[in-house]
Amino acid sequence: MPPYPHHLATTITTLLLLIVLTQHSQVASTTTGDLPKFREAPAFRNGKECLKPTWPTQPNDPSTIHIAMTLDTTYLRGSVAGVFSVLQHATCPENTVFHFLAAHRRRDLHHTILTTFPYLNFHLYHFDTNLVKGKISSSIRRALDQPLNYARIYLADLLPSTVNRIIYFDSDLIVVDDIAKLWTINLNNHVLGAPEYCHANFTHYFTSKFWSIPQFSRTFKGRKPCYFNTGVMVIDLLKWRSHGYTQKLEQWMRIQKSNRIYELGSLPPFLLVFAGNVEGVEHRWNQHGLGGDNLEGLCRDLHPGPVSLLHWSGKGKPWLRLDSKRPCPLDSLWTPYDLFRHAPLFSDD
Repeated sequence: MPPYPHHLATTITTLLLLIVLTQHSQVASTTTGDLPKFREAPAFRNGKECLKPTWPTQPNDPSTIHIAMTLDTTYLRGSVAGVFSVLQHATCPENTVFHFLAAHRRRDLHHTILTTFPYLNFHLYHFDTNLVKGKISSSIRRALDQPLNYARIYLADLLPSTVNRIIYFDSDLIVVDDIAKLWTINLNNHVLGAPEYCHANFTHYFTSKFWSIPQFSRTFKGRKPCYFNTGVMVIDLLKWRSHGYTQKLEQWMRIQKSNRIYELGSLPPFLLVFAGNVEGVEHRWNQHGLGGDNLEGLCRDLHPGPVSLLHWSGKGKPWLRLDSKRPCPLDSLWTPYDLFRHAPLFSDD
């Protein structure tokens, strides 16, 4: 085959270089691209009946409410809406402290929270993904396999020892009630409080292999296990630390790696450790499943009864459905808390 003419060879080389540079730019943009822009939230102030916030100068101040959430680029829009909803409905918003966990781009995420909520009392902690390296098994949905999805297991280790109690929230929910009502529930002798759903078929959360091997299935002996959703939990961190629950959850993750006893990410280890030993919370505090199932994310209705928290667990997320112009009816309840700053339809440029 004769060699290309010099001008043609130069053109081909230039095209190849452009392709390489374009691919490199695309890869870089996924890791270093701009984060979503948000409107600044208004300043929410305490009511007259609120005590003056004193944390962290007084670590055991009972009037301070601690909330933990994860932050990442994919769910950032949901996280911002969740924070906004808590503040808007709180009687004492200045007494609410947010503890955010992030694995990547902490400086950018910190800046986003600071500029969106200039008056917010918050702290941002690094979640080292090496903590779960080699412990995560693939599940039925890729989003469930992300390391940050397991950060809730390590709250007791990552948060200051002066934080003795925490509310954990997923990033796809909004609160429509005073958060103090959830914060002040009595956990009695339990480590964890959450709405329980005992009508759900508990056997579906584990494989047939799990139920066929006595050394696994007898873990529920003497317990009446019920399903609970780990996207809304009130946790006694003092008891958690003293009884080593992080290590107990990790042990089940190791067993899963070699035996494949469940399919649903970080949920089953919590069921294995806590189900049947949970302080039941009113169902109003987790109207979950609004994102549909884990495969199709179809629209769903609210459960019967009052509502204090709406949770778009499942595949369908309200911001994605709204942007695609295919929202579900209940997604309109999420819209008022969306601080995302859309690009203008017209520009002077």
